[in-house]
Amino acid sequence: MPTIHPTAIVDPNAELAQDVIVGPYVIIEGDVEIDEGSVIHHHAYIGKGARLGKRCKVHHAAVVSNVPQDLKFKGTEKTYVIVGEDCTIREFATIHRATEHAFDTNAGTLDGTTRIGRNCLVMAYAHVAHDCLVGDEVILSNMVQMAGHVTIEPYAIIGGGCLIHQFSLIGTMSMVGGGSQIRKDIPPFALIGGESLRFSGINKIGLQRHGKSPETIAAIKSAYATIYSSGLNFGDGIKKLSSDGMASIPEIKHIIEFIQGSKRGIVGT
Repeated sequence: MPTIHPTAIVDPNAELAQDVIVGPYVIIEGDVEIDEGSVIHHHAYIGKGARLGKRCKVHHAAVVSNVPQDLKFKGTEKTYVIVGEDCTIREFATIHRATEHAFDTNAGTLDGTTRIGRNCLVMAYAHVAHDCLVGDEVILSNMVQMAGHVTIEPYAIIGGGCLIHQFSLIGTMSMVGGGSQIRKDIPPFALIGGESLRFSGINKIGLQRHGKSPETIAAIKSAYATIYSSGLNFGDGIKKLSSDGMASIPEIKHIIEFIQGSKRGIVGT
């Protein structure tokens, strides 16, 4: 049986793996699933629709799967928060479940889900709003505030105190400086910062840590030189990369597709 402190309130319909540990004064509602090896520290709240993977840690007074702060939400929708394995959610962080209807019976798949990938770190006082999608191994530093429908690709690092506009897209292996106000999309592999948010180069150290070869790193640097420093607008810069054959490199192809698919536009220099 799970180890549940006598002061905790756990709905009998919640499904907890046998070795889950639930601390003092925790509240766990029904329609919750918590996988093996997970620890829920004192005073945390796990709302209905939460799905926590293996070996997750939810710290003091964190909130997972509370109702969304969205006026469209009527309270009857069946929506979810899915947290991947090995995630850490630090004290007073909040993750809200999605707004939209959640289960496609025909496809047998979840929809309408706020999703946190595996091995993510959500630091203290961070907020992940409704319908956000956070990829694997993302770090949300202290007090990052995400509006609804934000997507963060894997391995991105968001500095402390960042404010992220709704529907923003943040690319893989990018790094955003603390205190930034993110109103436009952040392209992959980029360093972004400054008082007026701007492109500051590529995340070379992050690329090296993820095993990218010197040739690939040089190609990414060259691609961004074309996009940002050649005097071409973004559209023409993308066309030049394609005509030069750089789209055959997977990372450059991802940059091209990211910029082409951006609805808010990418940050400038």
